[in-house]
Amino acid sequence: MSGRLQDRVAIVTGAESGIGQACATAFAREGADLVLGFLDDADGAETTARSVREAGRAAVTVQCDHTRPEDVERLFAAAQDAFGPPDILLNSAGLDAPGEEVAEMSDETWDKMLKVDLFGPFLCCRAFIRARRAAGGGGRIVNISSVHEEIPRIGSAAYDAAKGGLRNLTRTLCLELAPDRIAVNNIAPGMIMTAMNAEAQEDPEARERQVRNIPWRRAGQPEEVAHLAVYLASPEADYVTGQTFTIDGGLSLNVGQGA
Repeated sequence: MSGRLQDRVAIVTGAESGIGQACATAFAREGADLVLGFLDDADGAETTARSVREAGRAAVTVQCDHTRPEDVERLFAAAQDAFGPPDILLNSAGLDAPGEEVAEMSDETWDKMLKVDLFGPFLCCRAFIRARRAAGGGGRIVNISSVHEEIPRIGSAAYDAAKGGLRNLTRTLCLELAPDRIAVNNIAPGMIMTAMNAEAQEDPEARERQVRNIPWRRAGQPEEVAHLAVYLASPEADYVTGQTFTIDGGLSLNVGQGA
């Protein structure tokens, strides 16, 4: 690795699995120390921490419900105590679509989806901005969104609304934070082989049905998302802010084909 994040401090939410775990490992291999936020999978978070330490960097795990302001404050306090002010924030914690149409959706489901997939990233961004301003500015925010910030699905209204909101939060923060030289970008994955695609992981026939809609004819891997996240968190991306980077094997361009 090239050390593009040498001696940076990165906070990663949802670090116990999937994209968050892959990004944390990739950040460490590029020289960053990690603060790993996790909800309830302490074993998964410790697996991530081991991979960080195997890369020669330090890792701290923090149990954190990122929809709770007090938990977010504790996450950032842990980063400050362990390493000093964070340089990078990667918001990866999230929930998948509930599969319920609006007419059948409960208030509780709608509220939970918006809190986890939008309100939580807002709280983490706010805490990061305050920490970076206190440190004199600079820094990188990378939000993990979804192709469904643009592409709606039946049964996905709450998820689609949250991810669309996350996109516009990113775009607004780009304008607000440019004077502070804090760059803010979105990564919008398509089908990635994580726990959110458990059926495809466990059932080859289900996976084959789904990848037929992807021009590249395969699902992505978390590590492929992580490569992009490293770039966006690095000095190489200094002139890049307010953008969404879609990584989906062409899926989002296939909408409407064959009709």
